Amino acid sequence: MIKKIDPEVPGRFGTLELLARQVVEGFITGMHKSPFHGFSVEFAEHRIYNPGESTRHIDWKLYGRTEKLFVKRFEEETNLRCQIVIDNSSSMHFSGRDPAGRQSSKLEFSVECAAALIYLLRKQRDAVGLSVVSDRMDLHTTARSSSVHHKMLYSQLDRLYRSDNQGVQKKTNTAEILHLLAEKIHKRSLVVIFSDMMDNEANPENMFSALQHLKHNKHEVVLFHVFEKQKELTFDYQGRPFRFIDMETGDAVKLNPADLRDSYVQKMGTYYRDLRLKCMQYKIDFVPSDINRGFENILLSFLLKRSKLY
Repeated sequence: MIKKIDPEVPGRFGTLELLARQVVEGFITGMHKSPFHGFSVEFAEHRIYNPGESTRHIDWKLYGRTEKLFVKRFEEETNLRCQIVIDNSSSMHFSGRDPAGRQSSKLEFSVECAAALIYLLRKQRDAVGLSVVSDRMDLHTTARSSSVHHKMLYSQLDRLYRSDNQGVQKKTNTAEILHLLAEKIHKRSLVVIFSDMMDNEANPENMFSALQHLKHNKHEVVLFHVFEKQKELTFDYQGRPFRFIDMETGDAVKLNPADLRDSYVQKMGTYYRDLRLKCMQYKIDFVPSDINRGFENILLSFLLKRSKLY
């Protein structure tokens, strides 16, 4: 069955504000801060004039033709720049069940969260870009705030949401790609990453180095660590032999989960704690995201926390 993004999903979070913690580039209004002022010379689109605001940017020629007031929007008229990064490696297609009993993969969870964030950012007139990564850069768009750009982002998300990973083996190369992204994103931005962080648990320093690279370039980083807790962290399988297949390499092994559950849980627990501590050390907002809780619960908790703290 072909799945499509529920058109009502993004709008559920339209009343919340994603506040910027750091100074970001762009034209800042309201509660945001910026070291820059004024408008860009690059025209983006028109929007309806709101009574009471400045008349400086009203398009009077358009008014003469339509007898309606429209304000010129420019590319830099944005509260912040946000780059959403989605890990599309094969391990992200591992599925669980949300509170409604619906089977949902880690990738689907990430796409749904991204769709809601893009809607929220658009409502705030923020610029948003999208990067999809696996063992390479599958997609990278710069951050923009025009309506045409947002439609393109939803089209890309819809294509990703409907993708069938069966028989396709995409390895994870998140650390190297994040280093590349740190160089590609030239202006200070809010970088939101959705990943299961399965790049290299044996050598996590590579991943930590990539996250630190983003921070060194003055970006604010939010990491949604996406996982299926029951199977991936607690290894909750019945006490009988199973055949486990690596989704990224196709390698298979047959074993009884009870024989290595304790050591597996201990190793994964250590990796998880180290990841969380490193994020705290680098001042990265770490969001544990068990897909079995449902994306609405995870995202709502995150947004509420930010609205209270910032």
